[in-house]
Amino acid sequence: MVGLRRTYELLRERDRESPLAPPELIELAAAAYLVGKDHDSLATLIRAHQGFVQQRDFRRAGGIAARISSILMNGANAAQAAGWLARAARLLDESGDPGVERGYLLVADARHSIISGHVEQAADKFAEAAAIGERFGDSDLTSLARQGHGRVLIERGEIDRGIALLDEAMVAATAGELSTIIAGIVYCSVLSACADLFDVGRAREWTEALTRWCDAQPDLVPYRGECLVHRAEVISLRGVWPEALHEALLACERLGEPPGQPAFGAALYQVAELHRLRGELDEAEGAYRRAAESGRSPQPGLALLRLAQNRREDAAASIGRVLQEVQHRRVRTRVLSAAVEIMLACGDLAAARSAAGELDTHARTLGTPFLRAAAAHAQGAVALAEGDATAAVASCRTAVTLWCELDVPYEAARAQVLIAQACRVLGDKDSAALELEAACRTFEQLGAKLELAGLRPSVETTTPRAAGLTARELQVLRLVATGRTNRSIGDALHLSEKTVARHVANIFLKLDVSSRAAATAYAFEHGLIAPPT
Repeated sequence: MVGLRRTYELLRERDRESPLAPPELIELAAAAYLVGKDHDSLATLIRAHQGFVQQRDFRRAGGIAARISSILMNGANAAQAAGWLARAARLLDESGDPGVERGYLLVADARHSIISGHVEQAADKFAEAAAIGERFGDSDLTSLARQGHGRVLIERGEIDRGIALLDEAMVAATAGELSTIIAGIVYCSVLSACADLFDVGRAREWTEALTRWCDAQPDLVPYRGECLVHRAEVISLRGVWPEALHEALLACERLGEPPGQPAFGAALYQVAELHRLRGELDEAEGAYRRAAESGRSPQPGLALLRLAQNRREDAAASIGRVLQEVQHRRVRTRVLSAAVEIMLACGDLAAARSAAGELDTHARTLGTPFLRAAAAHAQGAVALAEGDATAAVASCRTAVTLWCELDVPYEAARAQVLIAQACRVLGDKDSAALELEAACRTFEQLGAKLELAGLRPSVETTTPRAAGLTARELQVLRLVATGRTNRSIGDALHLSEKTVARHVANIFLKLDVSSRAAATAYAFEHGLIAPPT
């Protein structure tokens, strides 16, 4: 099988020897794009368009004009894109042939409608384009239109319908039914939608699929860098920070050449975030600055860095300005989470309460577990600051449960710290010590140096040895000792039976026991549970 780069080189050499016909120029343009020669690809596509015009093949000339318009929309070329869109419409009208090209024109027109602020029109055009694709059996057009339609539906609040269309488009991509360029567009669009919705589970699944797809095409330049950025984000959430940093740095390397790739700034921002989480503040500072130079806003990470540097006034000023400017839901929700933390640190309880309330509104609208966890965490932090320790424990317990279900250990540990603080206020020193110990173990495993340094002095040295069990595992163990079944434990802790079974298996492994009776005996012997009277 000939690789992408070899295909590009062979076609380019043939074109030098004797100018290629328009259909072959389309192949050359696609190959050029896939090996990172964007400028050459566009110039070659224009040549193909002009060749079809000369042959008076207005149908294919119009279809290529629509594709050129879509390409130009990806950059700051609105006027040129509009011009090519108008040319495509005129040529297809002249051809009088209702082929798939009209569907590609509708896709380009729909994108132009979105840019112009006419989202409702875009939805209708995407739907019509998908219908044309189905009628002519063109999988590329059908999936391209479906992903566009799905994104529009999500934007206007019809999330379930939108996700269904995106998943259907992804099925076609993963099944190998699409051309390489269209498959790449679908992958990146769907992952971007997952990020907008904070749908961590779906993002993990589709990121793995994108990784396999990229690995099967080693010469592929577009999408590969974006794939690494997505992988870094997913791995970072799981708490495997060294591997996540490796992927983010590799993404920077891949996206650095050719220069000007939009995802380069996103890769640098991810590098900065990982350095900040690991307590490597100087490295984080440099990466945030490079991200800003590459066109990616360094916020809210830079504001959180200022907080870590004890520059609270600078942090508050930055986050306050960003809150006034940012409206996009994905960015704003991240800013709101940071704003709660920063404003509480600065003693501005009213601003923190307002940010937490808005975050809760977004969480209720989208309903994704990640946002619900973030909102519960924020509400718990504000309740604790207001002196309502009981409400703080309830909200933070919800956050811990959701973070654990999502396998996001860093955020779960941060919520446990709040629970420990609230338990101490309520006079429950034992629970406070257990929660704090569990949080410290997690931070130590992650390499969260700043978090660990701030908490170590607070850990109660008199807490009974917990054999490395997390706070959640201790809760499960205590219920196991009462003779409850996994289903009963799940009902009590609001966990699925499958999750409880996983916790029980972890408990057996850590305690080096093989039965519930042995685990119960261990708990009594080591003071993890008060013996029966």
